[in-house]
Amino acid sequence: MSSEFGKILKVSVFGQSHGAAIGVNIDGLPAGEEVDLEELQAFLDRRRPGKSPLSTARKEADVPEFLSGLENGRTCGAPLCAVIRNSDQHSKDYAELQDKPRPGHADYTAWVKWKGFADMRGGGHFSGRLTAPLCIAGGIARQILARRGVYVGAHLRSAGNIWDEPFPDRLTAELFEEIAAKPFPILNDQYGEFMQGVIEKTRRDLNSVGGVIECAAIGLPAGLGDPMFDGVENRLAAALFGIPAVKGVEFGDGFAAARTRGSENNDRFAMEHGRVVATTNHAGGILGGITTGMPVLLRVAIKPTPSIGKPQKTVSLSAMENTDLEIHGRHDPCIAHRAVPVVEAVTATVILDLMLEGNHGTL
Repeated sequence: MSSEFGKILKVSVFGQSHGAAIGVNIDGLPAGEEVDLEELQAFLDRRRPGKSPLSTARKEADVPEFLSGLENGRTCGAPLCAVIRNSDQHSKDYAELQDKPRPGHADYTAWVKWKGFADMRGGGHFSGRLTAPLCIAGGIARQILARRGVYVGAHLRSAGNIWDEPFPDRLTAELFEEIAAKPFPILNDQYGEFMQGVIEKTRRDLNSVGGVIECAAIGLPAGLGDPMFDGVENRLAAALFGIPAVKGVEFGDGFAAARTRGSENNDRFAMEHGRVVATTNHAGGILGGITTGMPVLLRVAIKPTPSIGKPQKTVSLSAMENTDLEIHGRHDPCIAHRAVPVVEAVTATVILDLMLEGNHGTL
């Protein structure tokens, strides 16, 4: 099914933005793994809506309710199913959109594919609301990985035309924790203030702005993944593009590598403490679809939120004629900063799946 990813660790997301609940089913988790529910809730709270003027005013607690798969705080081998009840839907704000698809949104393509029967209130199954259950899966995966010395972290690399510093060459779990503890997930707080200013101005202008998220995983062994069509980049990109609003994914230097020479882009190998390392990481920790042992480094481009307050041109699907649209309701002027933990979640889930696959389903 299209809302599922993973090979050994299969993650399936279900629900609609304004339905009774959204949720996730996770099959393939190793049994006996402790799940710290307080730590998981803190992770979910990082993407929770309604915390500041920089995000939607929708108020949701986003507290997961576990229906199966957990016994006495540990995974029990059964598929883990968790739901998050929706409680603050304003469906009337979306009534006009049943006939007038939003430019830049999946309203029109969903109407075509499902012949007008898709529930698109609040974006339906296409909504960023569906990233909350993704964070349940990723939050659990992060805890399991951390016990194996593998850590995943991210920051907002840019919002609009304002850029944060890039990740340093030497990454640590402590740096990831420091960023995660901030109300705005950046490295340089001054650049973060500039970004927030851009987002706030955009909100006042009844508009929206996009951004770039930089994510890294450290502590990975060399040798994970496969060449060609089943490589680490392939698996990560396929899952990351499932996050609503993602329009681009790059690894290492990404597109910038096309502007360099081989002598600049090649990562030289060296011996360090008895193991092979690369002195730089232009490749982003992946060569030939297989991990090198260096940090896996990627960036994700997030488009501006399609739902904006400015009048826009669209069509009436019932009349099949051109018309105007003015969107009401509660929408994020920028979703990139709230998507930072979502990118971490998806990255961690894919990496755990790769590690389980490499160890024949065990860790």
